Amino acid sequence: MQFEEKQVKEINKEEKHFNNPSARMPNIKVFTGSSHPDIAKTIVARLGLNLGRATTKKFSNKETNVEIGESVRGEDIYIVQSGCGEINDNLMELFIMINACKIASASRVTAVVPCFPYSRQDKKEKSRAPITAKLLANLISVAGADHVITIDLHASQIQGFFNIPVDNLYAEPAITKWIKENIPEWKSSVMVSPDAGGVKRMTGIADRLDIDFAIIHKERQRANEGDSTVLVGDVKNKTAIMVDDLADTCDTILKGAEALREAGANKIYAFLTHGIFAGNAIEKINNSSLEAIVVTNTIPQEKNMKWCPKLQTIDISVMLAEAIRRTHYAESVSYLFTNVPY
Repeated sequence: MQFEEKQVKEINKEEKHFNNPSARMPNIKVFTGSSHPDIAKTIVARLGLNLGRATTKKFSNKETNVEIGESVRGEDIYIVQSGCGEINDNLMELFIMINACKIASASRVTAVVPCFPYSRQDKKEKSRAPITAKLLANLISVAGADHVITIDLHASQIQGFFNIPVDNLYAEPAITKWIKENIPEWKSSVMVSPDAGGVKRMTGIADRLDIDFAIIHKERQRANEGDSTVLVGDVKNKTAIMVDDLADTCDTILKGAEALREAGANKIYAFLTHGIFAGNAIEKINNSSLEAIVVTNTIPQEKNMKWCPKLQTIDISVMLAEAIRRTHYAESVSYLFTNVPY
């Protein structure tokens, strides 16, 4: 009962803030890099702010130049830059923007990185391999960032690579909400992890929805033979919902979809936090047995959606905006781990 009352108070507080245009947030500015300006615009619109003035350009020798077009002295600064597009150029842009604000006497600089790049390089897979995620964490800190906000890190331990606070938000509440609103038969569906690495993520959503789950396991029978796919669980005559954190070539998701179709699933949905879709991934999705593939907008998807009618997006900017608001006012962000802000 006390927990429910607390939730109601949280919701009323949010509605009061966002329904009151005059309740502007003092001493805060939000800037965006060139990787994903659309999500930055929706964030500031929800916060009732104007996007900070900053220009980025390339010199003839391809060096990046950034100019902050307004005072940031004593301000709480948030810089939105996602790990997509020309990733290395965009990272350099982020470092320069952080440093420019820091040496201009900003009180705090927070890097808002919806899709954290290099997150798959989080450990040494073989001798002499770099741990690039750790290197990136060091670079962000050295540039002058005081705080990082991101969504669904590929490995949660990446938070430990930083010596500054990191808020790793989850797309899980937004995905759960979409499933309830858009899949009529969700109560009789089955959650599926396309590999062993995503089991924890998948079971978290299955527990929220109180539905069954299954796991697709790859195993190698003999040396020099390809991997075979084994489905652990029952999906026959049911709707199967696969969940993963990111997809690049989409091979894992699409092989999983084939396995589910062969096992008798009626409909197959795939949910991803970060839709990278490299190479001919979109073409493969169009030719697949997937009913729909649903991704958040941590990476721009407008062009992909024109070519792929199966692709749908979930707007995650509401969670980032609320995380920024709560951080600015020194409020807890743990509410966002289990709820979608109104």
